[in-house]
Amino acid sequence: MMTNNWFECKVKYVKIDEVSGKEKKVSEPYLVDAVSFTEAEARIHKELEQMIGGEFNVTNISKSNVTELYPNENGDRWYKAKVSFVDVDEASGKEKKANNYMLTEANNVKQAYEFLEESLSTMIVPYEIHSITESPLMDVFPFFKDELNEEIPAHLKPLSEVEENSQDFE
Repeated sequence: MMTNNWFECKVKYVKIDEVSGKEKKVSEPYLVDAVSFTEAEARIHKELEQMIGGEFNVTNISKSNVTELYPNENGDRWYKAKVSFVDVDEASGKEKKANNYMLTEANNVKQAYEFLEESLSTMIVPYEIHSITESPLMDVFPFFKDELNEEIPAHLKPLSEVEENSQDFE
């Protein structure tokens, strides 16, 4: 499983208000997977140049505490969940909780909870979903597009195929 480094990028630009038709300045957050702050800035520029017609400024980049992403093609908003995994220390017998923050796509909080429950249902470690709130994120840009159920680039192979071929050499 690949570890992601998520960065939240705040972007300011002039947007046409859909209701009034007037221009207004907005500041919107986006989530980008990158290895560094420099790459995060380059990636957000590359992604938004295709989406925003005019000029825009990246006003802030900060490391995100999101550890997992659960995209759902039926969702239209991102929801952030606080999930604790419960582990028992064998030496002392005490329970330890490790908090993780996850994002899932849904249309409302109930759907976000149900989709997250379904996504986590195969977990062996006990967990508790403490909270789910609507995220202000406008969009999420993972490093590999297939993470959002899109096509794998032609020059890459799925890991399962690589593992199958490596068994031929044993």
